[in-house]
Amino acid sequence: AVINTCGFIGDAKEESINSILELVEQKNEGNLNRIYVMGCLSERYRKELREEIPEVDRFYGKFDWKDLIKDLSPSGLSESASCQALNTRVLTTPKHYAFLKISEGCDRSCAYCAIPLITGPHISRPIEEILAEVEELVKSGVKEFQIIAQELTYYGVDLYGHRRIAELIERMARIPGVEWIRLHYAYPNRFPMELLRVIREHKNVCKYLDIALQHVSDHMLSRMKRHITKQETLDLVAAFRREVPGITLRTTLMVGFPGETDEDFEELMDFVRTARFDRMGAFAYSEEEGTYAADNYEDDVPAEVKQARLDRLMALQEEISAELLAEKVGQTFRIVVDRKEGDYYIGRTEYDSPEVDCEVLIRATDRPLEIGSFYNAKVTSAEEFDLYAEIQ
Repeated sequence: AVINTCGFIGDAKEESINSILELVEQKNEGNLNRIYVMGCLSERYRKELREEIPEVDRFYGKFDWKDLIKDLSPSGLSESASCQALNTRVLTTPKHYAFLKISEGCDRSCAYCAIPLITGPHISRPIEEILAEVEELVKSGVKEFQIIAQELTYYGVDLYGHRRIAELIERMARIPGVEWIRLHYAYPNRFPMELLRVIREHKNVCKYLDIALQHVSDHMLSRMKRHITKQETLDLVAAFRREVPGITLRTTLMVGFPGETDEDFEELMDFVRTARFDRMGAFAYSEEEGTYAADNYEDDVPAEVKQARLDRLMALQEEISAELLAEKVGQTFRIVVDRKEGDYYIGRTEYDSPEVDCEVLIRATDRPLEIGSFYNAKVTSAEEFDLYAEIQ
């Protein structure tokens, strides 16, 4: 068995370790021969993991794919065969969409974040290499692309001396067969505004932007080393909605960062009430060794206070989401069908990313639908995070 781990925050580490221990139990029962562990957790804590979980046959770093492929082959692979295997894209998603990573690493120094410690500095993939991969994926049946990076909007600076994310997305949008392009993990500081033009002008670039804001209090933003102010944040959100009418904004927020006061948190709540994000995730701060926050701040917000704040924030977002989705009843949207579950086909609009956002449920008794195909669907009812619709 091969398990790919995450070592970003405490909950992810715990989940990864529990998954490893489940495999160890299966191995001890004779149901598995070998266990290979790779990914961020293994990259960062390889020595400790070897000592604590000796039942694992081998731990690999985040970028040790070549060694893993050789070990998985019964007789080993030659250098050329290993490289060929590495360059062959195998989808773990449904065949109609793919996640496309355009860079690795991050040059930011946010006080709480361990990602730069794990992945290293920002390294952009060449534009031509990315476009070639898109063309190959389209040939294999992929219609929808989730563009991802540790920091999407920094793309190109290391290779070309300036940001080229807008150019990359515009060239992708011109490739025949690309139905949807969705952008994930933008950074607010020095956001490249020309990207908004690309979103606005190209129908196959989804009116959707995932941008982690983390907080809005100037006190918190400064301590987090986010290099942006509250007013700049407010202006940016307003610009998104002004330049791309109807855009869906997804953000991620953090509660319980060291030094967060009741006033800071209430300021964040007021911001969420006013901004009314279409999609939002949130998490409680967990101290990560090696980060600026771990080395310089006391983790002084009690765990129960963090959880209470998180619960209040997510309850507020649930109300906002329910109100926003209720407004869509009676409207018709283009959807893609992802799968069939029981009596329903499950699809998404261009405003929803797979696995994390809203889904559209369509009764399977109405008419047979093809997985991976696009249809027009009229919304008939809404819940807090999902829509029900009929095919038109």
